[in-house]
Amino acid sequence: MQPDKHYTQSAVALAYEAGDLAPRVVAKGNGLLAERIIEIAREHNVYVHESRALLGLLMQVELDAHIPPQLYQAIAEILAWLYQLEQGGGQEIPPG
Repeated sequence: MQPDKHYTQSAVALAYEAGDLAPRVVAKGNGLLAERIIEIAREHNVYVHESRALLGLLMQVELDAHIPPQLYQAIAEILAWLYQLEQGGGQEIPPG
């Protein structure tokens, strides 16, 4: 599969703190900013999930806003998978 020549790297970073209603968008951007977001995540051993569909939806969320209820299920599945992975369980990559 050839890379899409018209695709610009994009990234969204989420954070969740105890007491929050839902995860919040704490950083997002395109191009060099997206590359830096991903670089920082990897430097801190934060999992980077790749899904253009989910990315497109998250890019619509305002910075520092909670994700909308429509995205709870998708994000919950990724977080559950990560929890299992950390506990030594599942190895299968979550759906993108």
